Amino acid sequence: MQEALKDAGAKVTLHDVDSDLIPAISALGDGVVWPMLHGASGEDGSLQGLLEMLNVPYVGTRAREARVAWVKSVAKAVCAREGVATPDYVTLPQSLFREVGAEQVMDAVVAKLGLPLAIKPARGGSALGVSLVHQRSDLNRALVHCFAYDATALIEKAVTGTEVAVSVLGTGDTARALPPVEISAHGPYDFDARYNPGRVEYFAPARLDDQQTSVVTEAALAVHRELHLRDLSRVDIILDADGVPQVFDINVAPGLTETSLFPQAVVAADLDLSTVYASIVEAAAAR
Repeated sequence: MQEALKDAGAKVTLHDVDSDLIPAISALGDGVVWPMLHGASGEDGSLQGLLEMLNVPYVGTRAREARVAWVKSVAKAVCAREGVATPDYVTLPQSLFREVGAEQVMDAVVAKLGLPLAIKPARGGSALGVSLVHQRSDLNRALVHCFAYDATALIEKAVTGTEVAVSVLGTGDTARALPPVEISAHGPYDFDARYNPGRVEYFAPARLDDQQTSVVTEAALAVHRELHLRDLSRVDIILDADGVPQVFDINVAPGLTETSLFPQAVVAADLDLSTVYASIVEAAAAR
């Protein structure tokens, strides 16, 4: 992303999130901040809230809306309220398993949602702490793994189908969806698969017909607008066997490396990365 912005004529400097950050931001003058920190602080609204306090223009979703998107159960509830399909789920804190009895709670979960199940931290990213459970006997291990990353687990009914990432560019009524990128993983699309080559094949654009492309892009646009996301986002969807787009994750700060899904979508749309990134910065500066 840095090189693409430089190619567009922008002056770009990088800075870590440390004790020198506020002085560096204060010295920006008329500059724009593009938060690139993933995970907590970068996506949970914390960094955005700091930039708002400093009255500094920045790229991306506002603090309040970022907090909503970061908590998966809350984001799913908003999606469901607006008619966007999302896998059935329950959200349970670690304390409940201790207080009520882990085995009884797990039995109730399986009775309610069935198998297989996707176990994931209620707040998190990069598939850290995520497991796919096919047998009841594996549920305890998956929950222990999940609770290493968050004190609350989001337990979803696992949905099978075609997994796509739909990136959205813009804000409000002017937002538009980029071509979906299909993710074909050898095994689970976990942290190792995302960041180590060889286990995942990407298709940009996805191998979908026009009708399938339409339903997944409309679902992503609905999420982007209903959650009041800004500038750019990525919505992860499984198109199930019935042709229903099931939204299972929302990213307010999608990755922007050369192999990340958002840049792949930009290229699939026959757009120039430098031009797109420059337009995002210009929109932030104009606010």
